[in-house]
Amino acid sequence: MPRGRLWGLHRGRKVRVKLVLVQPQLVHAADDRNIDTLARLLAPLAGTVDQDDIVLLPEHWDTRPSRERYVNDVRELAGTLGCHVIGGSHHETRDDGRRVNSGVAVAPDGQVVGRYEKLRPYAGERALTEPGDLLGEFEIGGRRVLVLICADFWFSDLIHAVKTLPDLVLVPALSVTRKPTPDYSRSLWRDLAVARAYEFGVYVGVSDWGHPSELGPLFTSAVGGFADPTQIEPARLFTPVAGESRVFDLDFGLLESFRTDRRERGFYWR
Repeated sequence: MPRGRLWGLHRGRKVRVKLVLVQPQLVHAADDRNIDTLARLLAPLAGTVDQDDIVLLPEHWDTRPSRERYVNDVRELAGTLGCHVIGGSHHETRDDGRRVNSGVAVAPDGQVVGRYEKLRPYAGERALTEPGDLLGEFEIGGRRVLVLICADFWFSDLIHAVKTLPDLVLVPALSVTRKPTPDYSRSLWRDLAVARAYEFGVYVGVSDWGHPSELGPLFTSAVGGFADPTQIEPARLFTPVAGESRVFDLDFGLLESFRTDRRERGFYWR
């Protein structure tokens, strides 16, 4: 596709965006200071990212009871970095008295641009929270984003429930495993991310807790990574975070070309 036509398809929206995925060692405790760990990890990004770039935090990194502190910490992080931060999640007691696992997406100026809740709590979490009802659809820089908290990513009906096709599916995770090593979980998450990316024609990013973070009798699997359906080398369809963080360059021009190719062959979901 000629470059001029490619830019025309994306007039008013950035063709290239940076996505920052993280996978730090965190602590699950009532007095945790995980925000300090995240702030130190992400500090080198300040001045290197644009306002429409995105940082994705893991699920339930903040176990403190205060919702206000959680939102303010995400706001401060977004302001310091100068980009959008999708703030993982926090157990919120809503005005109706229901306790749900939910999160906020915040712009660099502190504005909350998106909210989302976990619709399908998993395993022991069901004793702590109730199913939410807010699917995380919103836009950043003209790009449609869908946030699915951890286990929600495993339910394809939630993706089919969106109002418009997302460009980017982001998953704040807190992976747990009963297996002796994280290999089983990592394989499942990798294959699922690639399948979702290819079927729906989207980029997929997962941020998780590092392995082995402190999490009572279980341990996390560090399943964070990025699925890119535009790749033609099988080994590059999924790239794990591997360390504590990784920056990925998203080319939405390539993604649109991928979608166009699939539409022309009648092999696309919408």
